[in-house]
Amino acid sequence: MELILIENESKNFEDAMKAEMNKAIKHFEGELIKIRTGRAHTSLIESIPVSVYGQSPMPLKQLAALAAPDSNLLTIQPWDASTINEIEKAILNSDVGLSPQNDGKIIRLKLPEMSTTRRDELVKMLGKRTEEAKVAIRNIRKDFKNLITDSKKDKSISENFFNRLSDILQKITDEFIAKVDQMHDKKERDIRTV
Repeated sequence: MELILIENESKNFEDAMKAEMNKAIKHFEGELIKIRTGRAHTSLIESIPVSVYGQSPMPLKQLAALAAPDSNLLTIQPWDASTINEIEKAILNSDVGLSPQNDGKIIRLKLPEMSTTRRDELVKMLGKRTEEAKVAIRNIRKDFKNLITDSKKDKSISENFFNRLSDILQKITDEFIAKVDQMHDKKERDIRTV
């Protein structure tokens, strides 16, 4: 992270920090999409790696048209029908826990009704992902704190400016942690809704 602190110029510091924390939020959003709620969604399967044509694995979304025609059904229509068996194997080997049924043209994945136990497991997984996002944000805060501490030590910024940047650092960190909590709460409501 290259950032030069200029006395009484906190805008660059703030922008750089928000940009880094937004990356953590984007990653967290991606993780949330992968956690299943009561409705079928293609994001549940789109990144499953499939080995075809003797090449390195490709994400399923690059090999087939994916759809969620109703709340508990996903369909996969391969662009090349000869890849249907490899796609089926990849789904069985993945951690989605679904059994594919194929008619030679389309693979159907019937999502079971979620039990209370399964919902509780998903909420636990959500908690783990939420904590990982918070740790990522705290690590960014630590990096920026080290930057301003080093700048204060080598006297490139004053004590007053150091204190002001520390306040900004904490305020922005609190905002992003609150954003993670809001995203967690919304996803938990989605999971718990029957």
